[in-house]
Amino acid sequence: MNALSPSLPLSGLRQDRPPIGGQWKLSPEDFVVEEIPAYEPCGEGEHLFLWIEKRDCSGEFLTRRISKALGVPPREIGMAGIKDRTAVTRQYISTPARYEDRVEEINNELIQVLAVKRHRNKLKTGHLRGNQFTLWVRGVDEQAMETAQALAPLIEQWGFPNYFGDQRFGNDQETLKLGLDLLRGVRTPRSIPPAKRRFLLRLALSAAQSHLFNLYLSERIAEQLLHTVLAGDVMEVVESGGLFIASDLEAEQARCTAGEIVVSGPLFGPKMKQAEAPSVEREDRLLRQNELTIEQFSLFKNLTAGARRPAVVRPTQLTVEQVGPDLRFEFALPKGVYATTLLREFVE
Repeated sequence: MNALSPSLPLSGLRQDRPPIGGQWKLSPEDFVVEEIPAYEPCGEGEHLFLWIEKRDCSGEFLTRRISKALGVPPREIGMAGIKDRTAVTRQYISTPARYEDRVEEINNELIQVLAVKRHRNKLKTGHLRGNQFTLWVRGVDEQAMETAQALAPLIEQWGFPNYFGDQRFGNDQETLKLGLDLLRGVRTPRSIPPAKRRFLLRLALSAAQSHLFNLYLSERIAEQLLHTVLAGDVMEVVESGGLFIASDLEAEQARCTAGEIVVSGPLFGPKMKQAEAPSVEREDRLLRQNELTIEQFSLFKNLTAGARRPAVVRPTQLTVEQVGPDLRFEFALPKGVYATTLLREFVE
């Protein structure tokens, strides 16, 4: 597997060094993800936190399996985030504690419950710090380790573009197309089959927001503005996530260069913090080019409330090791950040 959004520009940190080559995700074991919880279960309460390992199956399949094995309604199952399908992943899933005596029935050849603890509340979406990754790139080129050793510290220092990954947009971008059609009024929610409507509606509209963010980010990179603070930009404080409008450009550029703050991009919606002039003109132009207005996002305001997303992410604990003809990458990323966007800095 090698498709990693080749149309989106890279950071440029690799300069004239060749890519490492090779192939990735040849098997689920080549892509290992372990959730970094926001907190550990306290050991008492009316909810079970199940530490689950799944192999080569989707989050939707995992939820269905738990629902069927325990007899629990899907709405009572809690999950902090959806993990990759073609991978080995470990994460917490919560269920009401009344199903504790049936937990072992979840286990099959793809899913194993590794540990069970009690907690006082249901696990909610976003209740994680991030994810720890171990990725293998198989059959790399001869100079791959030299490239990786030179590039890794630069990425730790400067970060990489925080693109949404291809998987966000569905097979042949069908999920994205649905989201854009919904916003433009070409289709309505009633055109989605009732059994899938709630799930697909949220997924498709999110894909449209993500696509626009990727376009915004690719434009800034093309203009060499990824690390440049412009008047009116919405800046994000790395440590706290706080947002503010750039005004003192000299001071804020110094903080950006030091990694204390980063430029943020738009996830359009009525509650998104707006940029100010002249930076806002870039975001307004992006909407016009895609035949959209900010008002169209208010039609689905419960699903497209809007937010800001950091344009740059710095991985932690990034290491690269050569094992025969292969390279093994290990690193941690904050929640919502795609490992594939980091990997493409090395392989493309």
